[in-house]
Amino acid sequence: MNEKTIPDVSVIVGAYEAMPYLVRCLESVEAQTLGADRIEIVAIDDGSTDGTGEYLEKFAAATAIPTRVVRQANSGGPSGPRNTGIGLARGRYVFFLDADDYFAEEALERMVAMADRAGTDVVLGKVEGVNRGAPRSMWTRTQERVDVYDSQVIFTLSAQKLFRRDLLERIGLRFDEGLKTGEDALFTMEAYLRGNGVSVISDYTCYYLVGRDDGKHVTKSGSYTLRFDSAAALMALITELVPAGPKRDRLMVRPFTIGLIQQFSHGVLKQPEQIRQHKLELAAPLMERYWNPGVARRIKVSERLRLHCVAMGRLDLLADILAFVKSGIKPDVVHRGRARTLYLAFPHFRDKAAGIPDAMYEVTVPDWLGKPGLERIVAPKVVRRRRSLARRVARRMRTRVRALTRVKAAAAAG
Repeated sequence: MNEKTIPDVSVIVGAYEAMPYLVRCLESVEAQTLGADRIEIVAIDDGSTDGTGEYLEKFAAATAIPTRVVRQANSGGPSGPRNTGIGLARGRYVFFLDADDYFAEEALERMVAMADRAGTDVVLGKVEGVNRGAPRSMWTRTQERVDVYDSQVIFTLSAQKLFRRDLLERIGLRFDEGLKTGEDALFTMEAYLRGNGVSVISDYTCYYLVGRDDGKHVTKSGSYTLRFDSAAALMALITELVPAGPKRDRLMVRPFTIGLIQQFSHGVLKQPEQIRQHKLELAAPLMERYWNPGVARRIKVSERLRLHCVAMGRLDLLADILAFVKSGIKPDVVHRGRARTLYLAFPHFRDKAAGIPDAMYEVTVPDWLGKPGLERIVAPKVVRRRRSLARRVARRMRTRVRALTRVKAAAAAG
């Protein structure tokens, strides 16, 4: 490797049993418009037995990109290889490229330009899925700097982003090798919160997230206990870094709706009673410590109800909610009180025996009736504010008219 120049980007590739996907992955780095002289590759073979290590060494000997290959015993997860890569990286920025995935040609050039222009420490390049799903809600527009507390970027916490290396070294940020899943969420959330801003590139697909045909992608593996561990770690991190209040509540939506709630989806009803009860036991301390009205009001009704049933420890009520949601039936829309508060009458609405508070049924964020796309429901407070303003204007106009009438009458009498 050329030690004289500092590359713009260190592409860190952690690879385990990555053939044949690794071939396209590395070809996509060679194809970057940023140029071979501005990139280095740090590749870590994590104890592969399928020829991954041999291919990496062959590639390093032939490519124009300075490439360092490390072959180590299997660490049991992606954190170890990534941390090894961070320790060896020399670039101004690092990018964690999974060995299954690949770049679009202008990806690194565009992300480096964005980071340099905006002065931000994290850059998200648009992601598309290949043979799998990919996050979508955060790619509405390109932004040089987003507000993490009012943005969809919290719903993409994978490690496949551009990070300023100075940030990682300054705060000692590394992947938690004790977590076997969700370690990237912890790493990325801390970078969001402790770094100098986040940028988003939405007008160009930078990264292709590949679903392996053999089903060995890491997100598809791991026991449910590991998912609770990762949710607990993310909740604890948010609590540590963000004071109690609306900002923390907003961030907590992420581990509750992507992580915890998946453990109580329709499939839970088919699991053995022992597993269902164990899941409730694992969820109980998290619900007791982190579930509160501020978080609940930021979640749509059907998901909020599921989480509240978990907080109550009531699998029987959860089963009723899940069955209703699966049916696709539209819940009745109910208005209550002088304020015309809007509720969605899912099962057990106003059922005293069930004991679910009315607040769990109230529409507080944009929601859907029935299956997505059928009917959108907007939080009524927006409507109430508009009506209230209209009434105030009308009252002022009536007062002015009456006053003017009195003045004219007095003038006529005089």
